[in-house]
Amino acid sequence: MASKHVSVKEAMIFSQRMAQLSKALWKTIEKDWQNWIKPYNLNINEHHILWIAYHLKGASISDIAKFGVMHVSTAFNFSKKLAERGYLQFSKKENDKRNTYVKLTKLGEDLLLDLIDCYDPEADSVFTGASPLRDLYGKLPEAMEMMAIVRQIYGDDFMEIFEKSFNNLESDFLEEGRRLEKAEINSAV
Repeated sequence: MASKHVSVKEAMIFSQRMAQLSKALWKTIEKDWQNWIKPYNLNINEHHILWIAYHLKGASISDIAKFGVMHVSTAFNFSKKLAERGYLQFSKKENDKRNTYVKLTKLGEDLLLDLIDCYDPEADSVFTGASPLRDLYGKLPEAMEMMAIVRQIYGDDFMEIFEKSFNNLESDFLEEGRRLEKAEINSAV
């Protein structure tokens, strides 16, 4: 609930500032994202679905819609296209016949790992735009305030998955030169 002590003018200026900044960032992010995945004949929704399925180790269509910030029908339709291409497989759980689940196939995981491997920081406008801050302060902006706003809008579950995907990147991948490679996980106990 909005604070009663904030003026309408202050609220409008904040909301419009966020709208303008978000739109400007999104336009750039969208272009960079599309350029990154274009050689793989994917669109942003498809890539996002693969990303979510990877980090959740399988996910329901509802989970994909929620964490991918897309309508359930969009999540289902793009997941179906990915399944037809051999990147995902659909399933039902024995104890949950109402929900449809998707899991990456080996082909889908290989595709996602290829995409991670070919990521080029120099082709990422937001990263290169933030690099002077890294040079000045020794780290990239953490966007804590933005994350707090998103948490208020989408909830703790959303932010847990958000953080999980980046924790997975941190623990599951090693940087070799200027490339990320999946770490070989020792299964010996």
